[in-house]
Amino acid sequence: MVIACMRSRQKLEFHTFEQVFGKLLKSKGNREKFDAEMARRRLVFQIRELRRSKKLTQRTFAKKVGMPQSVIARMETGKHQISLSTLVSIASAFGKQVKLV
Repeated sequence: MVIACMRSRQKLEFHTFEQVFGKLLKSKGNREKFDAEMARRRLVFQIRELRRSKKLTQRTFAKKVGMPQSVIARMETGKHQISLSTLVSIASAFGKQVKLV
């Protein structure tokens, strides 16, 4: 798909997900890394939605979990990996348990 940009008279090209990542994701190793990253992002989304559903700010959420607010911010923006101990702390603060399935 090609779209003309009127201001600069340059052509902008847009590609589908499949066009960009299709060949890369056919490799088993790349597919596993992609799937792991998507699972991590879904987990972060669920944690952020839990925080929001409880109407907690990052600061009050961090106090409840026992960690600095900056860790919560980095986790929610994807700039911080979630360790198992962090996940257990978050779950326990909300009366939940971590179960691997």
